[in-house]
Amino acid sequence: MIALRSFAFQCLFYANLIGQLIVFSPIFFLASEARCWRIVKNWARSSMWLLHHVAGTRSRISGRERLPKGGAIIAAKHQSFWETFALLPELDRPTFILKKELIAIPLFGAYCRRMGMIPVDRSRRGGALAGMLAAAQAAMREGRQIVIFPEGTRSAPGADPNYRPGIHYLYEALEVPVVPVALNSGLFWPRQAFYRRPGTIRAEFLDPIAPGLDKPAFLARLTDEIEARTLDLIRQAYAEQPDLPVSKLLASRLYQDRPASEKVGA
Repeated sequence: MIALRSFAFQCLFYANLIGQLIVFSPIFFLASEARCWRIVKNWARSSMWLLHHVAGTRSRISGRERLPKGGAIIAAKHQSFWETFALLPELDRPTFILKKELIAIPLFGAYCRRMGMIPVDRSRRGGALAGMLAAAQAAMREGRQIVIFPEGTRSAPGADPNYRPGIHYLYEALEVPVVPVALNSGLFWPRQAFYRRPGTIRAEFLDPIAPGLDKPAFLARLTDEIEARTLDLIRQAYAEQPDLPVSKLLASRLYQDRPASEKVGA
């Protein structure tokens, strides 16, 4: 049943995406920014509706009250494709930092450019940071929120964190708060996997990190807070659904500092 529902969701998800890209293209590039955001956020909501009603996977996002007004950096854990659209309706005018290959996708890339997304050529390394900063500064002048995945790519639940220097580069240069985001999406929408598992994906905006910390202190705080809360959300998922698959990698993290009676599968 999970395989059938996953297949149906995949078909409908991409049909919905491609259909909306085509249907709205005659007006999207001439419409006001406000109207464009309504179109984009309604697509995100429709995707979550399909995920819920076809795959049986709900989406719950908390901590909105912690979002500062005005410009900020949203630094989210990245485990699946889910967070690339699920966070959209929660933010005002988000600017996502994304790999440049996405901009090359026909029509989709044009939509990204229209909405002011920031492409990054990861092969350029230092040069990529300079270009990213210039675009981020322009977004800050408009009072927008910069969304970045500090690890740069999706990581499996339980994998060792690898937070890259780009997040501190922006934090130091822009001098705005950084809002960490923890989530457990990889349990239900695994990377490079076909299955979409029923249950509840949860994400949470955490307390903002104010400007002014040096690099070691900032990265330590960001990593510790995201990873600790992400592990809490993963444990919550297993408490609600003990039959969820658990990898050896994740099990080693879940079992740390836990009595045997609380271990998953015990």
